[in-house]
This record gives sequence, structure tokens and C-alpha cells, in this order.
Amino acid sequence: MNTSLEEFLLPGGASINALPKISLHDHLDGGLRPQTIIELADTIGLDVPSTDAAALGAWFADQSNSGSLVDYLKTFDVTTAVMQTREGLIRVAHEFVQDLAVDGVIYGEIRWAPEQHLTRGLTLDQVVEAVQEGIESGIDEAAEFGSTIRIGQLITAMRHANRGLEIAELAVRHRGNGVVGFDIAGAELGFPARNHLAAFDYLAKEFMPVTVHAGEADGLGSIRGALFDGRALRLGHGVRLAEDIVIGREDDDNTYVTLGPVAQWVRDREIALELSPSSNLQTGAIAAWGDDLLDHPFDLLYQLGFRVTVNTDNRLMSDTSLSQELALLSDAFGYDIDDLEVFQLNAAQSAFLPLEEREELADAVVAGFEEA
Repeated sequence: MNTSLEEFLLPGGASINALPKISLHDHLDGGLRPQTIIELADTIGLDVPSTDAAALGAWFADQSNSGSLVDYLKTFDVTTAVMQTREGLIRVAHEFVQDLAVDGVIYGEIRWAPEQHLTRGLTLDQVVEAVQEGIESGIDEAAEFGSTIRIGQLITAMRHANRGLEIAELAVRHRGNGVVGFDIAGAELGFPARNHLAAFDYLAKEFMPVTVHAGEADGLGSIRGALFDGRALRLGHGVRLAEDIVIGREDDDNTYVTLGPVAQWVRDREIALELSPSSNLQTGAIAAWGDDLLDHPFDLLYQLGFRVTVNTDNRLMSDTSLSQELALLSDAFGYDIDDLEVFQLNAAQSAFLPLEEREELADAVVAGFEEA
């Protein structure tokens, strides 16, 4: 089991890595190990930008720092290409779980789009079963090393394609085999959630939880669509919700904040924001506020009482881990261990699990932070 993850410490010396964490927004095809890409590519005769793991990892990070979601997504052509066989999917899912466990994640939801893994003859059901096999073997191996982790699959449909209902039916079909929810992802601008209304209607009738990528490469209209067409219980990123928040100044000493109707709805309903700081910088999602982490609306949303959660989005492309994302936020905004606990409790409360299991997850978070 890979144990080479960099350690991150809070100012008081507590290890962020050792804290129990929950990962809600983590893409399977964005979390491969560079060496695994090289080896899988070799087995299928695929050329990759480098056959040196360190150089390949650097290539992904460099290519992803584009300031554009569309350009950022092009790097996935490489990762999905090596995830077209049963063996490749099993290995990637297995290692994905291992890497989360090493990072102190106790519950993770892995999102991925089965429709992107069919070029070598596998069916939709077969790819879901292969990923679940890898997840379960990863959990078992983590347990051998003393780590307890739970994993759920988020089955994702691509926004620009027309298979939403088919993928929704796939998700429901496998809800007893590791699937906990549904998502739509991919190019956001120009591909509204309403294009998949039949899928969302079906999911609502089947009581399947939904999260929707929105408020990343498009603004409030996209968030509205996620909420009211998609019936989203969480927003994938949702960072541009801050466009619906007005900060004014009464005088030199006093400011005021006004929430627009969309922001008010999201806050009052405690709809979780799956914020991913490093990724949001890379894709230009926070360009309206600046190009540095200090410009990220994360702290504004947190201070105003939104249910913020911290996520990696794509660990390979952002060269990051959940511990690193928490460390970056701590450095930028002066957060301490109590703040980090709030973020994990927010995630526990927003997990696509039954109420009793969410409460157990929250108890595990509290216990782990008390021991830190």
C-alpha cells in the first residue's frame, strides 16, 4: 500500500493527514497514479506524454493550469484511455481507495462516468461491477494496514451527451452494489441540467440522491438549473454562488451583506457546496474575484453560514490531496483545527447515506478530532 503522501501540519503541530476526513467530490479518472498510467498504457500500446512517473505527473499539473475548464478537461483523454478494460478499472479503483485511506479519509464518494469506458467492448453494467470490485479490494487491503474506510460510487452522466436517462437507470440498478448517488459533469456552459430532465424526473421517483456540477464554468443560471431541474441535494463546486452575494459599506466601520434569492435558498436549505480550492483556481472558476487562493470566496461562504465542504476534485491534475487542500485553506485564512472539524462535519451531514449512518460518521469525526 502506497504510504508516500506528504504530511501537512497545523500551526500547533497536529497532523492534518491523521485527522479523519470525508471526501465528497473526487473523480476516479482524475486520481490515477502516474506510474499506473504508464504501466496500463504500455499494456494497450498507448503513447503517453512521458514514461517517467514524476515527469508525467508534472505534465498533468502543467496542462491543468489553463484557467479554462474546457482545456482542463482535455487531460482526461489520457486517463480515461487507460481505463477501458476490466483489469484497468479494477486497478485504478483499488489504488484510488488506498490513496484515500493513506490520506486519512474515512468515507469517500467516488464519481465517474461509465459511458466513457466502453471503447474496448465492456458494457455499462460491466464497468460499474469492475470499479466496485476494485473498491472492495482496496477497502480490504486498507483494513490490513489498519485503516477503516467506506466508499460509495456516484454514477455520472456527461452533460454534453444524450445518455442521461440511461445512466440514471444504471445508477438505480446498482444502488445495492455500491452506488449511492448520481451526478452530471463535463462542459457546463451551454449544456444546462434541463437537457437531462427525464433522468432527473426518473431519479426523483426512485429516491436516488443527486449532486450536480454547477457554478464552476457557468454562473447562477446553471446553479438554478441544478437546484430546480436537477433537484440537487449538493452542488458540485457551486463556487459562483458568490455572484449572488452583495457586500456593501454603510460607513467606514460597518459593512452589510445581502443574499440574492439563489444564495438565500442554498444557505437556508443547507445545500452543501463541494468546493475544491486548487481546482477552482486552475479552471478559472474564481476569476471574477482574483487568481490567488486568498481571493477564493470559500471564507466568505463559510463566514456567512453556508454548508461548505473541502474537496480535491482531481488529485492528479491538481497534484494535491485532501490534507493538502485543508492545509492550503488553513494557511490562507488562518483556520485552526476547530474549523477543519466543521468542514468534515458538514461533509458527514451531506453524505449520501441514511441518517443513522451519517450520524455514525459524524461521531467518528468528532472522536478523531478529540484525539488529535
